[in-house]
Amino acid sequence: MIRVLGPFSARRVITVVLLAATWCALWGSLSFANGISGLIVGFLASSGMVGTDGTGGVRLRPMLRFGWLVAVDLAQSTVSVAREIVTPTDYTDEGIVAVDVPLGTRSHLLLLIVAVTVTPGTAVVDADPDRGRLYLHLLHLDRVDATVEHVLELADLACRALPVPGDLEVSS
Repeated sequence: MIRVLGPFSARRVITVVLLAATWCALWGSLSFANGISGLIVGFLASSGMVGTDGTGGVRLRPMLRFGWLVAVDLAQSTVSVAREIVTPTDYTDEGIVAVDVPLGTRSHLLLLIVAVTVTPGTAVVDADPDRGRLYLHLLHLDRVDATVEHVLELADLACRALPVPGDLEVSS
């Protein structure tokens, strides 16, 4: 149950605070001015006064799951790439793989590109937004199926976390 606090619901307050925290993180410092300006930007972004019609929103559970998966990917791939660097034998079998994402995910291609590219050992080298296709460079081609499945899971979570009105639902 969501409680309403005057013109604000608890979900909106949480969204504004998270957006303000993100704003401060992007500036690299927590100061009074950054905090206030972050709250203003968060309020404007969540109210639909700037950029959107306000019907999208952020769904917290899928967003936290998305962030958790990216953090786990970052940790696991860092260990994998570090192991690859310190071992004398080269076990890489690198190549380019095309991943087609569902139609409803195309509004979230930038988020997917960042989530995939931030992990060492995997990078998006090209994207075709018209076809909904990402071209990934992988260090280990023996993980192609798992990587494709994982990218599709991230795409699904992105769509559930940041719904865009008018997009088709992503089918799992």
